[in-house]
Amino acid sequence: MRPTTRLLQLSCRITLFTRENCGLCAQAKSVLSVVWDKRPFVFNEVDIIKPESKAWRDLYEFDVPVIHISKAQSSPEEPGLAGKAVKLMHRFTTDAVQDKMDAVEKA
Repeated sequence: MRPTTRLLQLSCRITLFTRENCGLCAQAKSVLSVVWDKRPFVFNEVDIIKPESKAWRDLYEFDVPVIHISKAQSSPEEPGLAGKAVKLMHRFTTDAVQDKMDAVEKA
């Protein structure tokens, strides 16, 4: 399969909520890298410390890293809908991420 064809078939989007100098965030990126190698996805990263991310900082200031997993074609994440998001927080494994991706794809 050609790489461009494969990228067009991405079914999930993962948004990582993070901050600088966060050891758990570095671990989360490592886990997501392993998942990407097995099962590519659309990736978005939100630094909650940036001024434009204040609403996300209000939600996740003490909880990063957090990932939201959604269908690739769905609307971007909104802070007001965070309670309904499919997510993992703090420490998670490649299996946990893939299990959530499976659930999102089946929904």
